[in-house]
Amino acid sequence: MPVSASRLERVHGRVGTLFPDPGRYREGYALPADAVRFFHENGYLRGGRVLGDEQIAALREGLEDIRSGRNPRIGELYEIDEDYRRSPEANVFHCLGAWLIDEGFHDLLWHPAITVKAAQLLGVSRPRFWHDQVFYKPARHPGVVTWHQDYSYWTRSYPAGHVTCWVGLDDATLENGCVHYVPGSHRWGLLPRISLTKDMDAVRGYLEPEQAAAFRPEPMVLKAGECLFHHSHTVHGSYGNRSDGPRRGVVVNFMKPDTRCGDGDAPLLAGVPPIPKGAVIEGDYFPML
Repeated sequence: MPVSASRLERVHGRVGTLFPDPGRYREGYALPADAVRFFHENGYLRGGRVLGDEQIAALREGLEDIRSGRNPRIGELYEIDEDYRRSPEANVFHCLGAWLIDEGFHDLLWHPAITVKAAQLLGVSRPRFWHDQVFYKPARHPGVVTWHQDYSYWTRSYPAGHVTCWVGLDDATLENGCVHYVPGSHRWGLLPRISLTKDMDAVRGYLEPEQAAAFRPEPMVLKAGECLFHHSHTVHGSYGNRSDGPRRGVVVNFMKPDTRCGDGDAPLLAGVPPIPKGAVIEGDYFPML
């Protein structure tokens, strides 16, 4: 989609009309109480359909503009995964910061079908945005996303009070590498940080015997436009794409409004002004939603 604002991070609300006005259309998006209980018991949840066909098509187009380099602001992304840059034939395309350079990805952050649910799962009235991610697995591509916990990469933000929404831009199947969750693993404590793209099973070497016995991943087969939510400590991953089409997904990561910075010496994300150690993570790059 065309970028209609020169600095999208300064716009704390919709730029376009692809998504409903979050101030007017909040009713009907809340999760039932039994779904919230399931999330807290298992560490993940199927969130239902949150995108329509027009929204899916717009985000696919924006993703391809980023992946192909057609988006003229590609250099403003927080990052493109280094493993992909080195070996795109072996590693999944993974980038952070699409919301900074594409109107559709920007406005997705304020989509009430997602934010209302995220607030419920965090137990807050409004969630704060942490950062976004995009994953693209080409057809017949071996790239994996290894078993990991998100918070192992986020320890510079504390205390842990984060939740992730994964939204499918294609049908996600066993054949094309859908996300798998390990139920209950959000109660295991924090495991070591590992590479996202190299050894699929590296995390197994750090499991206690009872954790290894409980390591039974559940595949999340879903339709394009449907979403998943997971706790920041839930172990998850996905295998390569054995299908003839791409498997694309966009991720929005949320945190509680009072989350603080644990390291004031360096930016939390590339290009973002440093936040003093101990200060609340806030500002243009971390808006309330």
